Amino acid sequence: MGEGIDLTVGPNPDSVLMLTPSEILEYVFCPRFTFFLNVLRISQKEEKRYKVRKGRELHGRRSRKNPGYLRKRLGVVKRWTDVYLASPSLHARGIVDEVLELEDGSMAPLDYKMTFPRERPFRTHRVQLALYGLLIADAWQRPVRRGYLVYTRGGNSVCPIDLTDRDFKRVRRTIGEVIDIIANGHLPARTRFPQRCLDCCYANICV
Repeated sequence: MGEGIDLTVGPNPDSVLMLTPSEILEYVFCPRFTFFLNVLRISQKEEKRYKVRKGRELHGRRSRKNPGYLRKRLGVVKRWTDVYLASPSLHARGIVDEVLELEDGSMAPLDYKMTFPRERPFRTHRVQLALYGLLIADAWQRPVRRGYLVYTRGGNSVCPIDLTDRDFKRVRRTIGEVIDIIANGHLPARTRFPQRCLDCCYANICV
């Protein structure tokens, strides 16, 4: 069972634009995040946000608990924790909470969320799992057909998510759209959901 394995791929990941999961998910939440953060370089001051602070504390505690139920319930053959992966061809990098090798020979990402269980996952959560799935498939050269979310509120509830070609194509398309904004510096349309603007750190300058 590996701990903290560095599986960076490619000759020189620092030589190309490499997006983090946060940058990709912020675009999914609202495309203008990308413009303000990556083009204008205006910090979102995320350190002051309660959920960010608590989420980082949670990940620190979670990495030390080593839950044994995963092997029994999910058919896990082997798992790695806090795995750094980078793919220059995908233009993405990130740390996966857990990478699982399953009994059928496939691989799967597992990600912890500080939320209550949901019947349907948030779109951003599904996008993040699919992104991790692409990074894992690239590093291990093994199929990724599913991912897992662990909801930490109300107990560690495990939610399996089937990942399809449609999910992977959507992530690749999203990465391309983020890169286009950064490369061309154009202001994209804001989110179609006005309620997302209520807690946005850029609300005062987004006109």
